[in-house]
Amino acid sequence: MPEKNKLKEKLFSKKTNAVLDMSAEELKKCDDFCENYKTFLDIAKTEREAVDYTVELLQKNGFKEFKIGMKPSAGDKIYRINRGKAVIAAIIGSEPIEKGVRLCAAHIDSPRLDLKQFPLYESSEIALFKTHYYGGIKKYQWTAIPLSLHGVIIKADGSSVKVNIGEDESDPVFCVTDLLPHLATEQMKRNLAQGIKGEELNILVGSRPFKDNEESEAVKLNILNILNEKYGIVEDDFISAELEAVPAFKAKDIGFDRSMIGSYGHDDRVCAYTALAATVDCNAPLHTVVTVL
Repeated sequence: MPEKNKLKEKLFSKKTNAVLDMSAEELKKCDDFCENYKTFLDIAKTEREAVDYTVELLQKNGFKEFKIGMKPSAGDKIYRINRGKAVIAAIIGSEPIEKGVRLCAAHIDSPRLDLKQFPLYESSEIALFKTHYYGGIKKYQWTAIPLSLHGVIIKADGSSVKVNIGEDESDPVFCVTDLLPHLATEQMKRNLAQGIKGEELNILVGSRPFKDNEESEAVKLNILNILNEKYGIVEDDFISAELEAVPAFKAKDIGFDRSMIGSYGHDDRVCAYTALAATVDCNAPLHTVVTVL
């Protein structure tokens, strides 16, 4: 072997695919872990749903909700919810807090389409929801795919209604419409960033008019009537609603070897879930463990 090759062999980092160094048992553990992660991705598509999932898992693993005035001691497992959209969990270590904590943090929101405060309108006998996009999105990816609607509505009497439409097989889904190729001559002249503009990301929610109504906006009236019958809401309730449209896809394995996962919400739930799983698996730590989602 030439001298330079020997030197490379001695000095260069040797990077290999981790699979080549893992046993069949280790790979099986990884795959099993990912099945639970896929469940998390399917269930927790919004911050509120991620918090609900997290709290349920924490409680199953012996965590108690922290209350003002509590004085935790070593080994105690506690959590605290912030406005239903964030959660902090801790396991008190045997070392005093002055010696530091082991801190891990990850965000549980993902790019999506939020509904505006008065989103419902009618155009050309079609009912649509106005949206504004949240997070960095490639707008063209959000057209002509099935969307589900998640969130909460606070009604005038102070009661709240949880919304989750489009995830069950029997549910309707929604979509942002796009043009057929032979009708999109002008659209095709736009650059990629402008192919679909933000103000065009409005969601199709219905097309049937309310019967026995000769007034305008009969389709909008029909949609509001459906929502009133199902959820007991009126149009003014949208102003205090937090409704989000997300892809209705389920997490799926990708590749013949099932070596990857395709799903909405990897950013940043891949970090959040692993931090959460590590937290619930931790017992009797030396230093206090703190996980913020």
